[in-house]
Amino acid sequence: MGAEQDLLYEKEGQLAWVTVNRPGQRNAFTFDMYDRLAELCEEVDADPDVRVMILRGAGGRSFASGTDIRQFLDFSTEADALGYEEMITGRIGRLGRVTKPTIAMVQGFCVGGGFGLAMACDLRFCTPESTFGAPPARLGNIFAPGNTARLLQQIGPARTMDLLFTARQVPADEAYHMGLVTAVVAADAIAARVREVAETICANAPITIRETKKVVQRLMAEAGPSWRGEEYVLACYMSEDFKEGVHAFLEKRPPRWQGR
Repeated sequence: MGAEQDLLYEKEGQLAWVTVNRPGQRNAFTFDMYDRLAELCEEVDADPDVRVMILRGAGGRSFASGTDIRQFLDFSTEADALGYEEMITGRIGRLGRVTKPTIAMVQGFCVGGGFGLAMACDLRFCTPESTFGAPPARLGNIFAPGNTARLLQQIGPARTMDLLFTARQVPADEAYHMGLVTAVVAADAIAARVREVAETICANAPITIRETKKVVQRLMAEAGPSWRGEEYVLACYMSEDFKEGVHAFLEKRPPRWQGR
């Protein structure tokens, strides 16, 4: 399967649906899929007929589980780490810069880079079975600084550090009360609810919607979602612990941390 089959694109009137289509891998992203997502963001922005972009996961059990861990096995140099983080910051940042309103329709797991993708959307709806989390503290790498900035803006420093320090998965109800999601909707009703909200947005003044999004983005820019934090990225990705974390994850065993 290529990236075009792994990340499906469909127009429905004024709505653009982007579906992460690797349900057998919990909708984990390959590097090519991140590139494809950036291409689709360009397509959405260039299409005058599209008014709202919706991101969802196929299969109903996972929105997106972040980067496929197997792609970390060959990491060995600083260039590997910085190149990956630059790619993540750029591709997820591109989603955050889509000029049209964006909605994440979350069903099931929304973790790691998938959590970052959801946070880059303007609105997030989830089902009661959904869970959210950032697992780098269990893997030995680091949550991308741009993703951390968005999380910080959304829920504040104490809750951000709680999620990142513990690497725990947050259930839907807690995510709603934290402010991570717009609403929690039953699985059999979420697609209709997201479509309803999207169509309500489409019915409103397009210039007002566009300029309002620009205002919000400019006000939030001070927190620095584009900041890369290279020294902190390298401290994690170049550690022995990161290599151990990747192997432990793939071997389904607890990691043996050495702190180096």
